[in-house]
Amino acid sequence: MVTGVEVDSNALRICLENLETTEMLDFVELVHMDVFQYGLQMKRHLKKTGEKFFDTVVMNPPFGTKKKGLDMKFLRTAVEMANVVYSLHKTSTREFVVNTTEKWGYKVDVIAELRYDLPKSYKFHKKQSKDIEVDLIRVEA
Repeated sequence: MVTGVEVDSNALRICLENLETTEMLDFVELVHMDVFQYGLQMKRHLKKTGEKFFDTVVMNPPFGTKKKGLDMKFLRTAVEMANVVYSLHKTSTREFVVNTTEKWGYKVDVIAELRYDLPKSYKFHKKQSKDIEVDLIRVEA
């Protein structure tokens, strides 16, 4: 079973449409909630059972450019919920992401270096698109 957690109702609607189109709806649970609130629920589960709630988390957090450190807050929440986390981060922040995550006590590997063409999607974006160098990292307890 796959669980998707998203606070943006429009993003959830699009996800639901895609799941229906691909006939995958029976295999996915969608949760309309702030991931940090969801993480608090998962911490309670961990305290009760001693086990993390998920085997794997795959995420594309905000890059933390507009709201400094937001990507790391997402990463911290994910590693507290799962045994393994795959996450995208700007390559320019690699040293910080790796060092910080290792200080938290986790093993970190950069498993892919990618380029991502980010289209203009917010009012604060000045260009029609921006090519960003991105790392796919794997974090394991």
